[in-house]
Amino acid sequence: MLLCDIGNTNIHFYKNGATWSKRASVKNISLVEESFYYISVSENLSKFLKNYELAKDLAPYIKIDTIYKNLGIDRVAACRAIENGVIVDAGSAITVDIVAGGIHLGGYIMPGLISLQDSFAKISKKLDMTLQPNVSLEALPQNTLEAISYGAIKPIILMIKESKKDKKIYFTGGDGKFFAKFFEDSVYDSTMVFRGMLKTIKERGLSL
Repeated sequence: MLLCDIGNTNIHFYKNGATWSKRASVKNISLVEESFYYISVSENLSKFLKNYELAKDLAPYIKIDTIYKNLGIDRVAACRAIENGVIVDAGSAITVDIVAGGIHLGGYIMPGLISLQDSFAKISKKLDMTLQPNVSLEALPQNTLEAISYGAIKPIILMIKESKKDKKIYFTGGDGKFFAKFFEDSVYDSTMVFRGMLKTIKERGLSL
């Protein structure tokens, strides 16, 4: 069974445990020649998919108990993959969601590392640098590159640690593996969204 998680920048595919990505475009969707379930946060591609015979929108079937307004369908799918814990999806934006007993308690959004890097460049040409992921977070920075790297990475880690407390933590997304190394007993799983989609398909008895 083919699954698609469609973002504004990339389309992530899943089939029989294998994953791959392509740029988000009508052309790349049109190249798909088999039926598939999808979720999408892309308005343009969602409009196209409504009339694409091979595509079936899974969003109406994916539900989670929450009072959070307008929770993104990708976040809902990831949260459905677990019963208890904290899910950190670290991409261009970083989302943090807390689930207890299958109930979504809430969450928040922060800029991702690339977004922060771009924001520094807009402040000053002197800050237009590639973040240094291996910067020491235990000592005060002694140059500009260390300073912006420290200022971007450490606040994110501290925010996540404040939310984690004694909960199990799961990382996903492009920078998920990087952040996971700062947390003992953390789990990195690039398929969190797809696990939630598969769980929904099984519970609902759906088929293509």
